Amino acid sequence: MALQWLSLVATMWLQSINGTNSNFPAYSSELKRILSISQLQLNNLASASDAGKLLGWISGIAAAHFPLWLVLLIGSLLGLVGYGIQFLFLANRVSSLSYWHIFLLTVLAGNSICWINTICYIIAIRNFPLDRQIAVSLSTSYVGLSAKLYTNIVDVVAPTSGAERAKVFLLLNSVLPLIGCIGAAPLARNVDGGKSRKLTRGFSTMFLITIVSGLFAVITSLGSVVSRFMPKYVVLVGMIVVLFLPLVVPLVERIREKIQHKCLIVVHDEGLASIENGEKSSDTQRNTLEIGVVEEIGANLMVRRVEFWLYFFVYLFGATLGLVYLNNLGQIAESRGCSGTSSLVSLSSAFSFFGRLLPSLLDYFYPKSKRELSRAGAMGAVMAPMCGAFFLLLNLHDVSLYASTAIIGICTGAITSISVSTTTQLFGAKNFGVNHNILVSNIPIGSFLFGDFAALLYNRGKNASGEGDCIGPECYQTTFIIWGSLCVVGTVLAFVLHARTKKLMQSHNRV
Repeated sequence: MALQWLSLVATMWLQSINGTNSNFPAYSSELKRILSISQLQLNNLASASDAGKLLGWISGIAAAHFPLWLVLLIGSLLGLVGYGIQFLFLANRVSSLSYWHIFLLTVLAGNSICWINTICYIIAIRNFPLDRQIAVSLSTSYVGLSAKLYTNIVDVVAPTSGAERAKVFLLLNSVLPLIGCIGAAPLARNVDGGKSRKLTRGFSTMFLITIVSGLFAVITSLGSVVSRFMPKYVVLVGMIVVLFLPLVVPLVERIREKIQHKCLIVVHDEGLASIENGEKSSDTQRNTLEIGVVEEIGANLMVRRVEFWLYFFVYLFGATLGLVYLNNLGQIAESRGCSGTSSLVSLSSAFSFFGRLLPSLLDYFYPKSKRELSRAGAMGAVMAPMCGAFFLLLNLHDVSLYASTAIIGICTGAITSISVSTTTQLFGAKNFGVNHNILVSNIPIGSFLFGDFAALLYNRGKNASGEGDCIGPECYQTTFIIWGSLCVVGTVLAFVLHARTKKLMQSHNRV
């Protein structure tokens, strides 16, 4: 079981360095200046990273036919090429590249994220079959630390120069995932932890460590406050330390296994007793109760279901809309005269961390909530405050910007985490790799639609002001109203899907 826990820790580390696309707002303004591109072209570059997800289903097929470690390395190599050539271009190490070269390289880099994500999901689902929501949420929550970790490194290496910071970000984006994937490759496999069991003490320790990590990330994101008491290199060292803290669980488990030749952190429940007596069917029954799977279907049948398209638009008007906001965070802050873009990116990253963790906390401490509220209903409940956050942005005070960014960050993270178990609940776990990547293909679609429309409104405001860049409330005011309204529509659709899901599950149980 020590190896089982170690596989989960490996996915946490991979996720902590896999959120490379979340770094874009931190250097987008500098990239716009260097390439001499318009706001619309800049938005298309941000969307290009998401466009890589259109081909994310390929990683799901690869994971079904090739060793997981090989799929992991392929993903990291795609990122090395996509971000690495862009770094060489900015560093004047390669000949001049056109805008469309940069666009295609960004698509390739964005696709690399899907490969690593797919492996992390599969490892968590297969190695913790009865606790897959908890394992997946713990793992994916660490994506929320990505932007924070990368920003901390850049703050130490290139604290002032905007041009140098852009280069360092791209260099880190290309190299860190490759190093992480090489290190995690031996653990990218199915681990037989024995019969299905509840891993109570281990998960309790993981939750405690994860919450401490998140609190550290949030506190150190308050740059103006922390800089007075804690140098930047100390913050970076602290981040590295909290990333290594989850190792406590597999290390303690390994020591106990050696000393006592059994796992003391496992609490056997009533379901396990029946398994041990030879009633293997009870494992399947418990799994169904735990996950609440409506049916096991493939992609061809899935896209014909009304539930899929409801789910598609819920995600489009929820998590995707939140990601579009975060991609435009640099320009939004600049238009409002706010200079703290890096701290905003770190803040959104830290709150996204807690958002991704929140569903697993509720599942763990309030297990009955899964039977009372479907995953779709949980998504609707999370989207409601995000609607208010978009309208709060109409207030031009910096406090509103920071508060809305925190709310959108935590809600987007929560929806992203819940969606993994929503896909398994609606369409089963057997074809998860392909099914879920088809769902998240709405991210590039929404990124282009919502982002380009926002860029057009931004340009209209720029023309009205007569400035080189749009400054003032007119830049994004209409955009926030539209985004907030779409989020309301998505919330309503989520509860419609919840009602249909409950009905389908009741019908399935009767059968």
